[in-house]
Amino acid sequence: MIKIVFICHGNICRSPMAEFYMRDLCEKKGLSDKICVCSAATSDEEIGNPVYPPAARVLARHGISPGGKYARQVTKEDLSADYIIVMDEANRRNTERFALSFGREFYEKTKKRIHLLKEFSGGGSVADPWYTGDFDKAWKDICDGCDALLRFIIGAKDVEI
Repeated sequence: MIKIVFICHGNICRSPMAEFYMRDLCEKKGLSDKICVCSAATSDEEIGNPVYPPAARVLARHGISPGGKYARQVTKEDLSADYIIVMDEANRRNTERFALSFGREFYEKTKKRIHLLKEFSGGGSVADPWYTGDFDKAWKDICDGCDALLRFIIGAKDVEI
């Protein structure tokens, strides 16, 4: 099974939107038994909080419920995922710091699997809607990135459909 972990700062906006969109995408393509998806935060600021209401509303508009999701911080197990997907460069730096806390060897193996989500769809970062207020733009970037990531995974023969 392929494991994907989406990581952002607080795990209440971007990474849960990506987690639930990718889960929905995998379910619709019959890949739920082949791809495991989760999300986490680099900070501890929001631990235990549900998905931020504007992010939950965007998901709901697309028929996706984030019910039962509460923010949590990234773990060593998360950093063993096949694809560690971050939303921006600050998330990358913080995720790499987490990996380094488990030792240099672990860090070297892990950093090769850390990618910006938009690397798969043209480059750049998914702007944090907590600050921009533009949840629809974040949603579009997340959907484009997840669609491209899934095409990449299938094309890399990591999973067959």
